[in-house]
Amino acid sequence: MTLPSNSAVSISGLTKAFGDKTVLAGVDLEVAPGTVFSLLGPNGAGKTTIVRILATLTSADSGEIRIAGHDLAHEADAVRRLIGVTGQYSAVDDVLTGAENLRLMGRLLHLPKPEADGRTASLLAQFDLTDAAAARVATYSGGMRRRLDLAMSLMGDPRIIFLDEPTTGLDPRSRRELWQVIRHLVADGVTIFLTTQYLEEADQLADRIAVLHNGKIVADGTPEDLKRLAPGGHIQLQFADRHGLAAAAQAVPDATIDVEQLLLQIPSDGSVGTVKHLLDRFEDQAIAIDDLAIHTPDLDDVFFALTGHPTTEKVAAQ
Repeated sequence: MTLPSNSAVSISGLTKAFGDKTVLAGVDLEVAPGTVFSLLGPNGAGKTTIVRILATLTSADSGEIRIAGHDLAHEADAVRRLIGVTGQYSAVDDVLTGAENLRLMGRLLHLPKPEADGRTASLLAQFDLTDAAAARVATYSGGMRRRLDLAMSLMGDPRIIFLDEPTTGLDPRSRRELWQVIRHLVADGVTIFLTTQYLEEADQLADRIAVLHNGKIVADGTPEDLKRLAPGGHIQLQFADRHGLAAAAQAVPDATIDVEQLLLQIPSDGSVGTVKHLLDRFEDQAIAIDDLAIHTPDLDDVFFALTGHPTTEKVAAQ
């Protein structure tokens, strides 16, 4: 298979095993430039392994990978100059200040001192850390640490950033602050490859989502594409009395009836045309509806339908 040269990330036939355990069994992926691509999967599915391979931290057993047109197997140095990586756990040094962490990263990247100092000031401002620049990182909140971590991955001005569960452990406010940072990066043309255990995060940020299960990609598309893969969409109608409920049930024989709650549940994709057709039918038969609600499958439904696993987020909430 010839991989397209205009993709930010192109993967064909990627495999990886650790001993006798196969983690990746032929993964194919395409990520368009200047977009957010989210990789979902149960814990242990191999998401972090893919990130480590793409970031040149682990080698693949087989397959072809191109990052911004560069063959990963033969042009690893060129790839490293184009990418940034933020892992699940913060890589900042607690003893150093925020500014010192960034300048240290500049030295590791062999940036000239004036350029490193300029990038440090710019990134501190971009991530709203200027006021805390001289404070030791040990005093930072979790959200500040993650922003600094992401800022450090940008020190070399990468065009592709791999984020491996970057908001794990953050409170909801800090998570949404990081989402806003990611949106600004994409608006500037940066490509984001995101793994996450939070399906809401993927839904909010991703232009495309792929689901990894048993070593292979089992679904790939926009969030809306994936939601159409899961069953369970329905329209729920509530009535004032049993007479109205009975008349509606007779008009829609495939509906599920809840006599106690005076509810009628009708399988549906929830589209405007479907709802209008249903309401027109009831109006023609003079059936009055007290309340209407539409349920369409969300990414939780999709994830469970494709993998048979509840999300980590749901498990943690139980």
